[in-house]
Amino acid sequence: MHQGRKGLLMELPVEKLDAGPDRRLDDKRLERRLTPFSVWALAFGCTIGWAAFVMPGTVFLRRAGPMGSMIAIQIGLFVMLILSYSYHYMLRKFPVSGGEYVYARMAFGRGMGFLCAWFLGLCYLCVIPLNATALGLMGRVLLRERLQFGFHYTIAGYDVYMGELLLALVPVVLFALAGALDVNIVGNIQTVLAVLLLGGVVLMVVSVVFHPRSLTGNLYPMFQTDESIPLQIIAVAVTAPQLFVGFDTTPQFAEETRFSLDDAKVLMDTCIMCSAFVYIALVFLAASVPVGYLDWRGYIYDLPNKAGIVSVPTLYAAYHLMGDAGIWVWTIAATSAMLTGIIGFYVATSRLMYSLARDGMLPAWFARLNRRNTPFHATLFCMAAAVLAPFMGRTVLNWAFDMASFGGALSFACTCLAARKYALQDGRRDIAVFGLLGFLLSAALAFVLLVPIPALGCSIGLESYICLVLWSALGAAFFLSRRDRAGEVVAS
Repeated sequence: MHQGRKGLLMELPVEKLDAGPDRRLDDKRLERRLTPFSVWALAFGCTIGWAAFVMPGTVFLRRAGPMGSMIAIQIGLFVMLILSYSYHYMLRKFPVSGGEYVYARMAFGRGMGFLCAWFLGLCYLCVIPLNATALGLMGRVLLRERLQFGFHYTIAGYDVYMGELLLALVPVVLFALAGALDVNIVGNIQTVLAVLLLGGVVLMVVSVVFHPRSLTGNLYPMFQTDESIPLQIIAVAVTAPQLFVGFDTTPQFAEETRFSLDDAKVLMDTCIMCSAFVYIALVFLAASVPVGYLDWRGYIYDLPNKAGIVSVPTLYAAYHLMGDAGIWVWTIAATSAMLTGIIGFYVATSRLMYSLARDGMLPAWFARLNRRNTPFHATLFCMAAAVLAPFMGRTVLNWAFDMASFGGALSFACTCLAARKYALQDGRRDIAVFGLLGFLLSAALAFVLLVPIPALGCSIGLESYICLVLWSALGAAFFLSRRDRAGEVVAS
């Protein structure tokens, strides 16, 4: 039977887990301080990052053309809306921080719960330095070499400069400290940035539709001309775990919401739909203004020879349509996307770690709360990892994230399967059907990521496979070292 938040918290061993000899967690708990708009902004900010502004030129149009990309993103939207039924059902059944970890733990035991959290946590954590180092990439586009000062070295073909590192580390440190002090502060900042992000994209799309210099006829050909149209669409659609990872952070804030969780489904669906709109809008923007070329194909294929503003189709389109104002609008929107990703994943990752520590899967140190009842130790650990990661360069970070994207698909599958299990027990056949469908779709996404299919060309690379093996081995060793300390969770 469904329980209230207080009843479940008393049942789960979240108050007095063993944390080593003669040490126990205190009785503090997270406070309900987040408004519905703050939760939406946190999830939406996690979903949209720097990649949304560059992938139209580097991935979407190359693989499927304008129409193929838009159809694929809508397919991803449809899949995520199916998954949201399972997420909302499990969120209402277990309204505590931890999200997918708790769901897999309760349904299938601590081993499956830890496996889900181990990969999902890395997926969340990787996005923080990826968004931070993207500030340096934006600097290369807008400022050319002005940030390339100080020490310099190359890792896996990526040039690391001190100036760009300093730019990346500023928001990493500032937002970590703000989040460690008070979640309400970062919630308010996130809300403002999310509005700037969405408003900037809307303004750029409006400029395409109504500006006399927009060339929407350049959207033709609608698809790539040398491949099967269904395969083109699938090649983009299977990137859904990367595109929409973020909406699933909503359950991580379950204990800090000051509104009914019955409304969480609307928040998740709105987040998913807004994210899909942003991706589709930026594809439309990038393809509609290929100045100096017959169509988008000539422009996209010539991008490796370009530098500066012309090298980023979404930015070049904004500049062509709106002049210098377009550069400012694009810069504000893209910067907001990067900063919201940093903030949102700080909060989500720290809450996941907090839940693991509360259950004995991580040392109790990670579950310590400050005076504002914020898991500041977990946040500071995330900051330490995010400060060190940029020194490895974006190529290595992308290897880790590509591998961790498998964790996103895995967490989707675990949540849907758990929802199906509990829905069958509760007599909710509708949720059981959605859970089975969501599991099959998520499993298919995970399969495509892991199994090389030449016709699609979207599986993870060799380096990511090596990262997968190493991360799996490390996780197995860590789990075996902690299993005797893990608290026993009793299902309702």
